Amino acid sequence: MIKRENAAPDTEAVSIQWFPGHMTRTKRQMEKCIRLVDAVAEIVDARVPVSSRNPVLHQLIQGKPRVILLNKSDMADPEQTKRWLQVYKKQGIPAIAVDCRSGRGLNGFVPLVREVLRDRIAAWEQKGMVGRTIRVMVVGIPNVGKSSLINRLCKGGKAAVADRPGVTRDNRWFPIGKGFELLDTPGVLWPKFEDKVVGEHLAFTGAVRDEVVDTERLASRLLEALLPVYARAVCERYRLDEAAVAGKRGDELLEEIGKNRGMLMAGGVVNTERAAAAVLDEFRSARLGKITLERAET
Repeated sequence: MIKRENAAPDTEAVSIQWFPGHMTRTKRQMEKCIRLVDAVAEIVDARVPVSSRNPVLHQLIQGKPRVILLNKSDMADPEQTKRWLQVYKKQGIPAIAVDCRSGRGLNGFVPLVREVLRDRIAAWEQKGMVGRTIRVMVVGIPNVGKSSLINRLCKGGKAAVADRPGVTRDNRWFPIGKGFELLDTPGVLWPKFEDKVVGEHLAFTGAVRDEVVDTERLASRLLEALLPVYARAVCERYRLDEAAVAGKRGDELLEEIGKNRGMLMAGGVVNTERAAAAVLDEFRSARLGKITLERAET
């Protein structure tokens, strides 16, 4: 079903563990609130559609109707996004590709939820509850775009937004039109990343704070992960010889990138910390190109 573009086999994945105390509190809050909603909207990062789906959420939502929003699709490989939508369709999960910051694709969100709840809405109307408010819980990992979604749909910019994890700390209700409310929840990561590649992918995209990882090693691993499919994009961006990068370690590539960018310290030593920050930033902002690290097999 999924093919990950892993780093070179002779390098070891970055071990990342991050589970702040507020996420334990968030999990308990979600367990209490799930009974108050009719459906769940799960926001997923289109660049890492597997790693950005928290397996704990499946237990938390307790069988509620669910829709998936492949967010940040403007930064992802368009062909891969189409393939992932096909994967979800085969799994029986309604899904759409969106960009919560610009609003692209969000006009399909409310109709999708209404379609998922069609039988339930019909039952309400038979009981005389015409126009009953539909309540949807918005869930997802940190920094995946929950608050951006709400701000776009509210058209009022009411939810806190920042390009870093951990901004939303409380559950809050937002009306997004007549008879429709969203419950915003803080992002939840799971206690342990059993698959180190999952942890890396979340760190690549910024779901894990840079403060808890070695950014130079992380950027080196990102470069190694990109080369199998996106070597041309990497080489064009950083003025590398495409024929010469095959088989090189990420730290070697980082050195070359720093040298090509003129990131030098005293004595001509390459400032690989600056180079790493540039690589991570340019991947996360899509200046490196539209990239999907986890590729669907349909």
